[in-house]
Amino acid sequence: MESEKKQRINELISELNKYAYEYYVLDNPTASDKEYDKKYYELVDLEKETQYILPYSPTQRIGDTNLNEFQKYTHKAKLWSLDKAQSIEELRDWIIKNEKFIREYNASHEEQLPSLRYVLTKKFDGLTINCTYDDNGILIKSATRGTGEVGEDITAQAKTIKSLPLKIDYDSAVEIHGEAIMTKEAFAEYNKSAEVPLKNLRNGAAGALRNLNIKETARRNLSAFFYDVGYNEGIHFNTYIEMMDFIKNNGLPVDKYIKICTKLEEIEKEIEYIKNIRDDLSYDIDGVVLAIDDIRTRELMGYTIKFPKWAIAFKFEAQEATTTLLDVEWNVGRSGRVSPTALLEPVELAGVTVKRATLNNMDDIQRKGVKIGSKVFVRRSNDVIPEIMGISEEDDADNTKEIAPPEKCPYCGGEIIREGVHYFCENTLSCRPQMVKSIVHFASREAMNIEGFSEKTAEQFYEKLGIKAIADLYRIKKEELLTLEKFGEKKTQNILDSIEKSKNCDLASFIFALGISNVGKKTARDLSKKFKNFESIKNADFDSLISIQDIGDIVAQSVIEFFKNDAILNSIKELIELGVTPNFEEEEAVQNDFMNKTVVVTGSLKGYGRIEIKEKLESLGAKVSSSVSKKTDYVLVGEDPGSKYDKALELGVKILNEEEFNKKILNL
Repeated sequence: MESEKKQRINELISELNKYAYEYYVLDNPTASDKEYDKKYYELVDLEKETQYILPYSPTQRIGDTNLNEFQKYTHKAKLWSLDKAQSIEELRDWIIKNEKFIREYNASHEEQLPSLRYVLTKKFDGLTINCTYDDNGILIKSATRGTGEVGEDITAQAKTIKSLPLKIDYDSAVEIHGEAIMTKEAFAEYNKSAEVPLKNLRNGAAGALRNLNIKETARRNLSAFFYDVGYNEGIHFNTYIEMMDFIKNNGLPVDKYIKICTKLEEIEKEIEYIKNIRDDLSYDIDGVVLAIDDIRTRELMGYTIKFPKWAIAFKFEAQEATTTLLDVEWNVGRSGRVSPTALLEPVELAGVTVKRATLNNMDDIQRKGVKIGSKVFVRRSNDVIPEIMGISEEDDADNTKEIAPPEKCPYCGGEIIREGVHYFCENTLSCRPQMVKSIVHFASREAMNIEGFSEKTAEQFYEKLGIKAIADLYRIKKEELLTLEKFGEKKTQNILDSIEKSKNCDLASFIFALGISNVGKKTARDLSKKFKNFESIKNADFDSLISIQDIGDIVAQSVIEFFKNDAILNSIKELIELGVTPNFEEEEAVQNDFMNKTVVVTGSLKGYGRIEIKEKLESLGAKVSSSVSKKTDYVLVGEDPGSKYDKALELGVKILNEEEFNKKILNL
């Protein structure tokens, strides 16, 4: 009986580890959560009953203990750092040096080295881990890099990484290097309930692995990518590609991106590609690693005191920096929300000088412990305004002061009220920033589409023409416009024509133009399709609103509250009296390949802008999504597609280029 139970334990471990590999590494689960849980708890009960617990059992991933201290671990082979290049010129010099080595060696030796091939991989921004498997394939140790020769034993912490196999099918001792990372999704989920929010992904990963409380490590839900075999008592690899295949075939997670290049021009193109997709990734990278593929060439080139000569990291410009918060400026948005913006001591970040950063609201400020005078972490992605992630360890609390919300509107002096975590100016009718932003939104392309309209134009209308309500736009006279700066005869007539043309608008655009909280263009379309006319939308009750797919309680309540406001109703009445006529035309989507399908668009399309392609797909009855999953039916790919294209390939989702898309809709 005892032997049967042990046999069952072995079977369960094998099945559960297989399920975990399929789920966390392949992203292709074959068992339901219910089935996994049933077998997992059967295993727990059997282990408890028999006290037969194998070191690679999934029950050993997360312990309940707090470790007293970190133990030192001496790596079987040294973990080297990488030399760095921050320009193409530095990279060119490194490649020239490699080519010279090959030429000189081949000229003086009978043995001939192959032409140089470079393997490119992403440089992950996490914490290096070295995983040691014994000659039974069992994970016996995980350690940090440390000095490169001696690290810290983080075996218990590493076992919380669900994609890390606790046993591999290999019968020789081996050390495999990787990078533990925290994904953006895990970061956001952790910060939802964290008493002290994490500042960035790298600190989230490093802090998790260097935490003696294993349960806290598990809460961070770390991931990992592996990319090197440092010590190996088994098979010999002839190339780096063979090594990577070995890592992958033994069930360790390997990033999908791996490219082979032979020329600098190819390398430049790949570096530019990785730069472009950097912000679309669900984890942080800080560069691209280039390594010579041929292992014999590596052995002959050798090492400097610090670095291998056969590899280099091309480093991107930093996306994070530390600087001082000098002051806080309060700004008023279109909805009247009064939001804080941090004024910073200028700092170079991702190629630009950063002087301002986002501070979301007072709750966010207090959670992050940010004060005026604080040394703060600032992060920037693409062209998005930088955000303060938290305070630096260098912060001197004695020289800081608390950030206080304004008591009056900083622009109009109106009363400030607090709703939830936000502050609002109640003076909606004559607060300049609110009015200017409302005019710009009303005139925008997806709303009333008044061409040639900008924030500067709206500011002039407000300041010099006394436009204090949306309806005033339809009362503007030609002679008034001609008095404005840079308004000549042609520009004036164009704006007047566009204002007049906007009176005949579609219902969805009009609803969107009104600026109802939580109602974007898609929701405006959904409302229009459901109710067909403006009066019905205005009078809709809660139940009829939430009966619309994708409209929930919050949106429904926003619509109802909006149309309860007498000032808003009077403003709308005025617009209609001035000739604004929202109309709805029923569009019957002809049966086509995109009807009721989920479509993701990535890259630049020649014949469509982002808004046009979204509207086109929705008119065909498609649902346009921003992320690729197994439920995606098509990915429409333009020039320079990002990581969504790679995800589509990985999941086997149908990919269409623009020409194929146009052929499919040609006869509709």
